Amino acid sequence: MKSSVSNITIGIDARLSGKEHAGIGRYIENLLIELQKIEKPNINWVYFFHHQKQVTPILKKVKNNSNIKIVYVPIRHYSFLEQIRLPAVINKENLDLLHVPHFNIPLLYKKTLVVTIHDLLWHQQIGPEVTTLPAWKYYLKYIAYRLVTTKALHNSKKIFVPTKTVKKDILLLNSSLENKIVVTPEGISESFEKQHRCLLNSGKLPHNNKKTLVYVGSLYPHKNIEIVFQALLKLKEFNLKIVCARNVFVERTRKRVTQLNLQNQVEFTGYLTDDELVKTIQNSLALVQPSKSEGFGLTAIEAMAVGTPTIVSNLPVFKEIYQNAPLFFDPNSSDELTQNIKLLEDIKTYRYHQDLGLKTAELYSWRKMAKATLDAYLSALSIA
Repeated sequence: MKSSVSNITIGIDARLSGKEHAGIGRYIENLLIELQKIEKPNINWVYFFHHQKQVTPILKKVKNNSNIKIVYVPIRHYSFLEQIRLPAVINKENLDLLHVPHFNIPLLYKKTLVVTIHDLLWHQQIGPEVTTLPAWKYYLKYIAYRLVTTKALHNSKKIFVPTKTVKKDILLLNSSLENKIVVTPEGISESFEKQHRCLLNSGKLPHNNKKTLVYVGSLYPHKNIEIVFQALLKLKEFNLKIVCARNVFVERTRKRVTQLNLQNQVEFTGYLTDDELVKTIQNSLALVQPSKSEGFGLTAIEAMAVGTPTIVSNLPVFKEIYQNAPLFFDPNSSDELTQNIKLLEDIKTYRYHQDLGLKTAELYSWRKMAKATLDAYLSALSIA
């Protein structure tokens, strides 16, 4: 039993760290950075990365990394080798606690474990159409996903979730997990936070009346980009910028744009740095978040932080996180989305949602998330 913080070794599986892994990658990267800013000198950290490129942005922002050990594990996530080889690699480090920041725990790892469940999307979105895999491979992976997720929930001392909505979803699966679950909302990255402070300090809020919308995120079917296309067909004077770093479903989406003859209204920007993303969002009338399923919804919080109004689907999780800041719409109604876009052309409506967004963004911080996570680590060790 651990009664103090002395001589503790904590490992974090960081193989999904980095912006190329979308929201999960941002979560892991910021967790690793912010944990090092908390004064706990007697903790040694072992970060398991897939490759060296993931390490650079973290060590750049960590002044003293003498208590960090980097271990490279070129084992692909969600793979068979992850289950067979990864436990041996981790066991060599003699950890007191391992944090797996996604559902994909190594099933053969038997020591103290905590996990992050970002959502139960694949419990809710079922069928070959939600993936690019052939049907036989999809169903094999789906069975494996359900097995690993069930074990992750059962084996972990603590279960981190980004929202109360995800907590509720998990408890519907297994009500006995109540005392394990820790809600740790996400935050906004440095570039967005810096711009947020500048806007608040200056008191001069931008007003962008360009007829440009922006969407940031992957293009899986549940992201529901189709409803935005349907709105664009009614708003010929509007353009849409799609910021997507992942290749999955991009070509399918490009073909759909061509089918709808929206080539002159839709631009695919590809990957953008955070600074480029801030400018792109600020140069838009609104960020549109039309998803039918999410665990948190970081992109709209980031847009709010830099003074850009948001139009989002009326999911319970979005109402929890965004409160009254966005304009909400039925994700199945292009008419409601179209109406909300037009409403933001009114300066009073624009300013109202801009102001609410700036205030809402202040609620979310990676530092708060990391502090709550570390407290849970220590709690888990005290009962191990």
